Amino acid sequence: MKNKIILGVTDLSFHRITASIISHILINMGFDVERIYSPHQDNFTKLKSGEVDMIASAWLPSSHGIYKADVEEKVELLELGLHYKPYALWGIPDYIPESAVSEIKDLLKPNILSRMNRRIQGINPGAGITRFSIKMMNSYGLTRAGYTFYTGSEEDCFTAFEAAIENKEWVVVPLWKPQFLHHKHNIREISEPKGLLGVIDRAVLLLRQDKSIDFTQEQIKQLDSLKFSNEIIAALDYQVSREGKAIDEVTKQWLINHHDRNE
Repeated sequence: MKNKIILGVTDLSFHRITASIISHILINMGFDVERIYSPHQDNFTKLKSGEVDMIASAWLPSSHGIYKADVEEKVELLELGLHYKPYALWGIPDYIPESAVSEIKDLLKPNILSRMNRRIQGINPGAGITRFSIKMMNSYGLTRAGYTFYTGSEEDCFTAFEAAIENKEWVVVPLWKPQFLHHKHNIREISEPKGLLGVIDRAVLLLRQDKSIDFTQEQIKQLDSLKFSNEIIAALDYQVSREGKAIDEVTKQWLINHHDRNE
């Protein structure tokens, strides 16, 4: 009988892409794989309870470090691979001149306030970018200036940004890399000198140590050797999220074309 692996997936498009790639690899190793999709913090709660065996991908140390530390109060974790190097950012469409807006404090200039859409649409409350953005709203005086930050689904965030671009609006998007919007649009990062957006993270596979006995040393080594990139994940994410292609077919084809031949 095959060993079963329950893979926890943060329920956002780019996390689903990475989890799909990992699922193919685990299936090729001979495992029966089940994917469970949850919001950020819930994913780690399930890892702690043993409801899931591994998470693809954890962003460490900035975005998910606090959740990992909570899990490690109960169970030891293995960090495997380097799926990509994610980081949080605030961005604006590149048709807004850099001379007008190059860093966060520029959003407070009277001539910018008169042009900028003051609704900043984010994603769910547990996301690192959401926690960071809420701090920024207060620290930079953006709330006082009339900006409002909203949480919502990833589609709330992305469709609001795409609608603004369609109308050539001046708009701010709280975002991250990798994400499929970067694959299509030129989004310029705004400098954030206070460091509230965290550092460049490592996106890794987290495996419960007590589950590692189901793997051979060679399989652990293979999982630890997996390396993708922000650009690869964003491109695959775009194919699924905006071109409507089937996720497991997209990732399987990528593995065949790129990863498998490098083995």
